[in-house]
Amino acid sequence: MSALVSIEGLSVALPPGADRRFAVEDVSLQVGADQIVCIVGESGSGKSVAAHALMGLLPRGLAAVSGRILFQGRDLLAQSAQDWRQTRGADIAMIFQDPMAALNPVMPIGRQITEQIRAHRSIGEGAALAEAGVLLAQMGLAPQLLRAFAHQLSGGQRQRVMIAMALSLSPRLLIADEPTTALDVTTQAQILALVKKVQAERQMSVLFITHDFGVVSDIADHVAVMREGRIVESGPAAVVLDSPRDAYTRALIAAVPRLSGSPAPLAPQKPLLAVAGLSKSYRSGGFFGRRATPALDRVSLTLQRGETLGVVGESGSGKSTLARCIIRLVDSDAGEVLFDGADLARMGPRGLRAQRRRIQMVFQDPFSSLNPRHTVGEIVTAGPRAHGEPGDAALAQAAEMLRLVGLDAAALSRYPHEFSGGQRQRIGLARALMLRPDVLIADEPVSALDVTVQAQVLDLLDQVRRKMNLAMLFITHDMRVAARICHRVMVMRHGRVVEEGPTATLFAAPKSDYTGQLLAAIPGRTWLEA
Repeated sequence: MSALVSIEGLSVALPPGADRRFAVEDVSLQVGADQIVCIVGESGSGKSVAAHALMGLLPRGLAAVSGRILFQGRDLLAQSAQDWRQTRGADIAMIFQDPMAALNPVMPIGRQITEQIRAHRSIGEGAALAEAGVLLAQMGLAPQLLRAFAHQLSGGQRQRVMIAMALSLSPRLLIADEPTTALDVTTQAQILALVKKVQAERQMSVLFITHDFGVVSDIADHVAVMREGRIVESGPAAVVLDSPRDAYTRALIAAVPRLSGSPAPLAPQKPLLAVAGLSKSYRSGGFFGRRATPALDRVSLTLQRGETLGVVGESGSGKSTLARCIIRLVDSDAGEVLFDGADLARMGPRGLRAQRRRIQMVFQDPFSSLNPRHTVGEIVTAGPRAHGEPGDAALAQAAEMLRLVGLDAAALSRYPHEFSGGQRQRIGLARALMLRPDVLIADEPVSALDVTVQAQVLDLLDQVRRKMNLAMLFITHDMRVAARICHRVMVMRHGRVVEEGPTATLFAAPKSDYTGQLLAAIPGRTWLEA
């Protein structure tokens, strides 16, 4: 197969003082015509830097680049700025990881698509807008969305708009940089199917960047595994997935959660937490046209000591609202939240303050939930100090708690930005555990983490649950993650409980068609079960 792109000995230097010398070091890789090539690796492996080099998006003057990137025989690294403007979009297009950050928030979607078309072609606004409508239709979107703004679209819709923009000039190479990382499993499956469909229809090549080997098994013809800037293994996808040679590749594959081996349900005992008929609606619109959107509709659940109950469902299913109503960050409209016999839903501020230390929460985004101006010591000891614990005693407890979650006590004097995503999640967990809670609510705690870091955090959560005999409510949209850690699973959709039961039983024989759809959409399910 002839190579559309040939990367030869590409190296991109990092600034002085970085933790290593090169972001990308001596990388050689080919992307054949009409081929999907996946680059796999953890954060910091150099995947995105290599993609940005292909697009000419590396910061000029800051990144020393050597090697060659041949596209249809011409060296892209030798191009002028004017040549790059012609190459981007027309020859090589890119789908970025975060469409919300890549789309202009004050410009309608249609205008953003036509702007790119008209920058490369002599075409009127009306004709360009008509082409944009056709592109949206091909992505499965209504033409009316041309007038919408980015914040008015769902995550999956925004990603489809990004694909439409990337295809607007019929490029020969499409670069997709982690385009499905933060999406629900069903939306993720739709985006992967869409990428494969347009690749086949347009006979173009795709360079797909991901950290998920399940995605690789669904989409890739060829795969290259990167670690610390270097390619450690490369070959046909089927060969690398089934017979990996490199120890790092084997470790990445081993860290992918499987659907088998779920924890057995615990022997029934008196529930520590019992939610009954919990309902919550959000109201929007003007004074005369206010409407109520139900987020929770008579949700009930029980949770006992030592048990992990998984709450799974897509975005908008009510999972996070349920967590916030239980912990009283949001007040419910109706229903009971009985914690050790006391109703938290109707409890006054003084009683709630006393009970809150017994129910703690780990949030989805550890960076935004940690105060960037406070040290880790200040963050972790805030809870005990608020409840009257002396500062020295709280710091001693914090050092012990950091060791429990796998961090050194020296972290107490550092700030959140000095840590990786996985380390920040450990800090968030340490903060939650400082008050020795009876119930821990974990809201999507591993959704944005690399697969190996994800496995470490899941193992840590399970170890802490067993050691402290915690009851844990674990919220996720990833069925594989739920299978790894949860004794029971509750499936939610549109604010209602669809079904609930022991994890292994529910996954093996789902009673609801919706649960079956979620399971069928898991990336790489055929490979995972082989």
